[in-house]
Amino acid sequence: MLKIRSRRAHHVWLSATSWRQRLVFWTGALAVGLVAVAFALAADRVQELFNHVIEVTPYLPLVLSPSVFALSAWATLRWFPNSQGSGIPQAIAARHLRDPESRRRLLAPRTMVGKILLTLLGLAGGASIGREGPTVQVGAALMVGCGNLAGLGGQRGLVLAGAAAGVAAAFNTPLAGIVFAIEEMARSYENRASGLVMVAVVLAGISSLAITGNYAYFGRTDVTISHLQDWIAMVVCGLAGGLAGGLFSRAVIEIGRLLPLWMRGLAVHHPVLFAASCGLVIALIGVAAGGLTFGTGYHAARMAIDGTADLPWWYAPAKLAATAVSTLSGIPGGLFAPSLSVGAGIGSALSPLLTQVPGPAIIMLGMVAYFAGVTQSPITAFVIVMEMTANHGMVVPLMAAAMIAYGISRILCPVPLYHALARRFVAAARAS
Repeated sequence: MLKIRSRRAHHVWLSATSWRQRLVFWTGALAVGLVAVAFALAADRVQELFNHVIEVTPYLPLVLSPSVFALSAWATLRWFPNSQGSGIPQAIAARHLRDPESRRRLLAPRTMVGKILLTLLGLAGGASIGREGPTVQVGAALMVGCGNLAGLGGQRGLVLAGAAAGVAAAFNTPLAGIVFAIEEMARSYENRASGLVMVAVVLAGISSLAITGNYAYFGRTDVTISHLQDWIAMVVCGLAGGLAGGLFSRAVIEIGRLLPLWMRGLAVHHPVLFAASCGLVIALIGVAAGGLTFGTGYHAARMAIDGTADLPWWYAPAKLAATAVSTLSGIPGGLFAPSLSVGAGIGSALSPLLTQVPGPAIIMLGMVAYFAGVTQSPITAFVIVMEMTANHGMVVPLMAAAMIAYGISRILCPVPLYHALARRFVAAARAS
């Protein structure tokens, strides 16, 4: 029996078909990295252009944002169905669906193209969105498409591998990509998919590093918490981040009951007009905040960590509100970068109360706590912040803050946000 298995494995390893499948899969993983880098560079350019425009004409968003939101919502409904929102719920739903046709609709090439274009359009209109969640859906779609070309089975494993590769390439955080696949996408680990995930993350990372080099998303910091009394910051940030993140998730999930009846009717029967109204709200918040709440929030978070600028106390609630409205509008765009930015704002607001703790440490604790509160993925939260700041000295405080925030968030919002939204896509697919 052992000899038979050995001959079979040897035959598979030398099979031309197997090698063709591997080559197509490897090409797909490399392509995920390249697309993620191109997406990131394009998003940066779009946001730079928007920032330049509002410096010259600060009140232009009052007209531009509603118009862009309306156009994005209309294009989503008309040309790019299933591209709305983050993209992570669609990838999760695709793993749950057994019907290949339903899965194909969630990860179709047209949807992938629309996800990229409309996320960039949203950033051009000042939406408080990120491109990391969309990269997850794009990565899953690319990997499934390449798997189909190669004649590979196990599409659920390919979705998992593509999603992990998307996170790894988007943030230059390979370990976070693997953890994300285990914790958020699968909520359990599948041995059969483990090899796909590892290879996809490595190859996507290689193609990303070849273009951008080895960089830390938020720069490098070696700040640590060294005194026992400093650890109170971990508890305070964990509680604040978990409370804010849990309330945000609960509001997004339960918005159908929270909105006034006339607004619910507007959202259902006139989604384009509703999106334009959301764009106007985003513009009003952004203009009142001097432009700080527009876009991903990456630069605000990085300056807070670097210590080159202090975020005002109102930044966190303003950015949270802008992100919530952007999410509810139905336009494509993710939550990762805005959530990290809100967390940085929470840490900055708490800094005056915890003067004995280094400011960058509190910022990092706020980021990991709020991110864990929103996603309810505490391991992904602390790994991603640790890798993005290249700071291994903060591992234990980050872990503790993430777990505290996770516990608080679970009390406020028993069902994780992405999985609650994924259920809607699964229900819609099964009803069609």
